This record gives sequence, structure tokens and C-alpha cells, in this order.
Amino acid sequence: MKVMVIVKASKSSEAGEMPGEQLLTDIGNYNEELVKAGILLAGEGLHPSSKGARVRFSGKDRLVIDGPFAETKEVIAGYWLWKVKDLAEAIAWVKRCPNPHDEETEIEIRPVFEADDFGEAFTPELRAQEERIAADAKRNAGG
Repeated sequence: MKVMVIVKASKSSEAGEMPGEQLLTDIGNYNEELVKAGILLAGEGLHPSSKGARVRFSGKDRLVIDGPFAETKEVIAGYWLWKVKDLAEAIAWVKRCPNPHDEETEIEIRPVFEADDFGEAFTPELRAQEERIAADAKRNAGG
């Protein structure tokens, strides 16, 4: 199963404070462990929400909302995409993660939908389209 592991923002990450050398080293070592275990598919840190925007959809209308966003607990500071056996394995790996902030932090784990999750609505044509898109996206990523 694939999971997205979401690092929630903190006051310091939203203030644009960069991690120190020790945290970068610890996270780098952790990422190496994930790679060696065959789990890590992708992962990135994100700039503070002050450098971002949200687009709110209401029917055909679109409203752009510039950052920063008020609720830090609703903002993402980074993510990993992992391939694991099950949620229990993902939880075990997250428990080993260095604290990504120098303050209280939450990391959320969310399963990623797989093609079979959509049932009959995911027709053979839609599956073929999804496979083409995945191949093109991999090329875009240099893979």
C-alpha cells in the first residue's frame, strides 16, 4: 500500500525558520534508512504558507486566497510518499522519525487510493489513461 506521510507545520516552519545542520543530518540519515528498506518513493519539505496560495472552488467559481494561512495545524510543512505493507508498518516508521521541528509536532499518515479502490467506475479506458499519465509523470520527474 502507498501512504502519504504529512508533516504538519509549526510556528517556526511557518515563520520561515530553516532547520539546523543537526536536524538536516538526522532527517537525511532517516531518509537513507527508508531508501534502504525500499519504502521511500518521494519526499520534500515545503516553503511556509506565506509563499503559497489556495484556490477555493464553488461550482464554476474560483477564489484565490493568498497565504499565509491562519491555522498552523491545517498547514503542511513537508511530506513523504512511502510504499509499505500496511498502516502498522507506516506507524512504526513514523515513530522512528526524528522530530521535524524543535517544538511539538504532528505527522499524519494517509493511505493513497489505488486503482482497485474505485471499483467498476474505474473503467479499462480510465485505467489505460492513468497508466499513460503515470508514465508521462515519471518521465517529467526524470525517472
